[in-house]
Amino acid sequence: MNPAQQDRYARHIRLPQIGEKGQQAILDASALIVGVGGLGSPAAMYLAAAGIGKLILSDYDVVETSNLQRQIIHHSSSVGENKVDSGRQTVKALNPDCEVDVIGYQLDGEELKQAVGSVDIVLDCSDNYPTRFEVNRCCVETATRLVTGAAIRLEGQIMNYQPAADSACYQCLYTHAYGAEESCELEGVLGPVVGVIGTLQAVQTLLILAGQGEALVNRLLLFDAFAMEWQSVTLPKNPNCPVCGKT
Repeated sequence: MNPAQQDRYARHIRLPQIGEKGQQAILDASALIVGVGGLGSPAAMYLAAAGIGKLILSDYDVVETSNLQRQIIHHSSSVGENKVDSGRQTVKALNPDCEVDVIGYQLDGEELKQAVGSVDIVLDCSDNYPTRFEVNRCCVETATRLVTGAAIRLEGQIMNYQPAADSACYQCLYTHAYGAEESCELEGVLGPVVGVIGTLQAVQTLLILAGQGEALVNRLLLFDAFAMEWQSVTLPKNPNCPVCGKT
């Protein structure tokens, strides 16, 4: 770390949970963020501010006016732009030292698996079950750490996957069919709720990179903004999980 970096990240370095070693690990790390929307916005911004070495932003959507209520990485002038391009501009303005690559088309199949396997950690900030399941599968198959979040209405959730024999994956939550898809477009969502969950994804990512991120392994954290309540649910690995059951 050079003197400028020591000054910029001094408040992290003073934390015993991070210190110089943890901050250097963050500076050397790479992360893939799948979805540059309500969750991905604060996650990307906080990771960039924290000094993460490289971010890959993946999203095939464009910025719409209705996004601006919660997707704080984008601005009114960004409407009509690809989300990844808008997000890259904000991240680079926040921290020019952060390397930012973008994938502005739908990432799936073998290409998704390659992208997942190329980074130290993945943040699933997507807004639909098929993407979450595919990202989870790729993380299990490539032994890549995953922080997955979701939010709708006034509720949110977050969990981690660590490559380990006893670590539950996202698919373990859904032994059977996951039911009807819900969307913020139809159900609505309170803007700060996605901000809370996306910020927690950044928190978990930074702690994991610093070697301190075991808190949400085999545990699902639920947030009810209306009741202002948190609930922690133990999530043991499902031995019959079609994704991680045999790993």
